Amino acid sequence: MVDIASRVWNHKWKIDPIVRSLIDTDFYKLLMCQSIFHNKRNTEVTFSLINRSKHIPLANLIDEGELREQLDHVRSLSLSRGESTWLRGNTFYGKRQMFRSDFMEWFEGLRLPPYHLERKGDQYELTFEGKWHEVMLWEIPALAILMELRGRAVLDTMGRFELQVLYARGMTRVWEKIETLREIPDLSIADFGTRRRHSYLWQDWCVQAMSGGLGEAFTGTSNCKIAMSREVEAIGTNAHELPMVYAALAPDDAALAQAPYDVLQDWHDEHEGNLRIILPDTYGTKGFLDNAPDWLAGWTGIRVDSGDPATAANIAIDWWKSRGEDPSEKRVIFSDGLDVDKIKTLHAQFSDKVKVSFGWGTLLTNDFRNLVPDDALAPFSLVCKAVKANGAPTVKLSDNPNKAMGPASEIARYKRVFGVGDQISEEVVV
Repeated sequence: MVDIASRVWNHKWKIDPIVRSLIDTDFYKLLMCQSIFHNKRNTEVTFSLINRSKHIPLANLIDEGELREQLDHVRSLSLSRGESTWLRGNTFYGKRQMFRSDFMEWFEGLRLPPYHLERKGDQYELTFEGKWHEVMLWEIPALAILMELRGRAVLDTMGRFELQVLYARGMTRVWEKIETLREIPDLSIADFGTRRRHSYLWQDWCVQAMSGGLGEAFTGTSNCKIAMSREVEAIGTNAHELPMVYAALAPDDAALAQAPYDVLQDWHDEHEGNLRIILPDTYGTKGFLDNAPDWLAGWTGIRVDSGDPATAANIAIDWWKSRGEDPSEKRVIFSDGLDVDKIKTLHAQFSDKVKVSFGWGTLLTNDFRNLVPDDALAPFSLVCKAVKANGAPTVKLSDNPNKAMGPASEIARYKRVFGVGDQISEEVVV
């Protein structure tokens, strides 16, 4: 096991880059990438960095030259033979050859496209433009680089013994959380913490700790590279990116209303009936489910990723009942801003109603809150989203209006089309 404190103290990025592989990314990005490759490969998109935590002045904390070096390093990466073999030959979710030969041949020759970086005041403007299936693969590396560089800026001010104590405290915190989770019967939990992790080495340590501490209750990690190296399951399905881009491509209001269901029809066809988890909150969970075609009720479950999680889960349960489905046979995956107390509460509330799972993200892989002066390592809300598709703006409404994005006029239009009324704001933790 790596001595992380010593590695940080002796850090030289050229021998320890932040992103060290094209599969140092979330599994769902590769699953979505294959679907886009087959269904929407001529779509032009723009992805953009969005710092929701404006009080974190990234451009004051992160050296632009170092940021460019890390981004340039990612552009030099390509799949190794071992990584290609793992993707081509491994069994994912019980299915062999999840990734088809035509997609793999393209992926094996991929180098990520150029980026645009510019300082704007105390923030960075970072954008990526090009074919959707190429540009989308920048999202996770870009976020991981910025999160870790911000952390390095703080760690660089600390002495060797301070670093040893910091990581000892961080490890103790993670382990205490694991000990609490052990008390939950029939727990099912995975690591979803790649995009806003403290560092690759730290996420890797957290995965090892979860695996060792929770046994079969730990179902895997979203990070493909760690899943491969630690021989655990790669976990993930799809994300808001798909309906956001499909909706932006819609030529009129009728097509816009249909777009979220077109996404899942393409997804179903792409994966031959596997990976049937619905993410319903892009334009409001209740409206999505109320208007959903009957065939969606037969899917495996839903992922709850915004708004009040209990409300969303109850909406799903009522919907399944209204469509003649047995909720106890369905899975609800909670994945928004989770920490131990919320996991315990939601498990107690829903474990006798549905199959409950958790995707634990930032507060697993980046919880150094109150461990350094001025809370300078506290996690913050940073995203990289598709903001344009074939020149049209994308929109996300969410079940939490604090997560909404897009031009005000388009947000108003989408609310009208999808019948979204008043919403309750929730604090965006991460």
